[in-house]
Amino acid sequence: MRSALSASFLSLSSFKLPDRVHRFVCPLAAFALCLSSCKRNEPAGEATPAPAPAEATPQPTTPAPSIPPAPSTPVAVVATPAPAPHNPPPAEIWKEFSGPKAFEHVTKQVEIGPRPSGTQEAEKARALITEALKAAGWDVERQEFTDDTPRGKIAFVNLIARFSASGAHPAPADAQQVILCSHYDTKRFSTIRFVGASDGASSTGALMEMARVLALDPAFAAKFELVFFDGEEAIQQFTDTDGLWGSRYYAKSLNASGRARQFKQAILWDMIGDKDLTITLSPDSPLALAKGIFSAAEALGVRQNFGYYGREILDDHRPLGKDAHVPAIDLIDFDYIYWHTADDTLDKLSPDSLQKVGAVTLYYLKHEFGNK
Repeated sequence: MRSALSASFLSLSSFKLPDRVHRFVCPLAAFALCLSSCKRNEPAGEATPAPAPAEATPQPTTPAPSIPPAPSTPVAVVATPAPAPHNPPPAEIWKEFSGPKAFEHVTKQVEIGPRPSGTQEAEKARALITEALKAAGWDVERQEFTDDTPRGKIAFVNLIARFSASGAHPAPADAQQVILCSHYDTKRFSTIRFVGASDGASSTGALMEMARVLALDPAFAAKFELVFFDGEEAIQQFTDTDGLWGSRYYAKSLNASGRARQFKQAILWDMIGDKDLTITLSPDSPLALAKGIFSAAEALGVRQNFGYYGREILDDHRPLGKDAHVPAIDLIDFDYIYWHTADDTLDKLSPDSLQKVGAVTLYYLKHEFGNK
């Protein structure tokens, strides 16, 4: 994707921007600044979009004020009795989130190996997710669909979890107010073995731990819909019709069912396990959501780990906001030099980073929705 000035820009440099970066236009001076700070390069053999100029944005320490059709076949729902909750539920529920327990889930995902959409390894990843959700008392829906991709037809499966506060199963689908989500698939490469420890596994393992913690307060848990997206990664390169397969389909389904109107917010986790944690919000994040996350980070003493990225980020939050019209934010550490490389492995991650993101998110949610 190129702007009217791209010919001049490309004469200055041949660098490549991440394929998650969406369209944007900015002054040449800001573009030159972006060139000096950009740290990402795709490995040989992967197609990426043409570079685009970057817009000057707030620094990390300064907060800034053809989609596939809806499902036509029945979905499978797995209902499980809820485990005995705390009595009473924990008042400071964010303190219950365990980085080490989340890391255990991350490790099991990585041990499967590469988990591209449509593979047996992706199904093994889903089995682990479903098992953990059922153990915590969540009902699990498999949202299955097949779509035409640059590699032919591929079967995708989103996992959607809901919690029943009353004990009725399956849990009703009209009580949820917030979407909490992650993607579990990994990028498909022919030249490297990509296990996606941070990009895919870190947010997935943390969301599995989130399910356990939320279940300690059934009335609170019933306000959330947990979604594990398949097909976040582009089959070849990100375009309007390649990448974000699961979130685009899910957003379309929300609109088709009329359920989009019941959700007040959506929080996406992606790449949140880096030892050197730097959560980089996209500068187009909804202001109220960004302020809430920053305030929670400040309250928990980890504000230094949360800031803004230098340009907009294309991720699974985009269809939720653009297509389903649900205010959505992406908590992502895009300051990660191992992104889409064979070195995105467990040794680059830390349970402490998972703990920080989990606790901050829970602190924000409890204060925003705990009494509503």
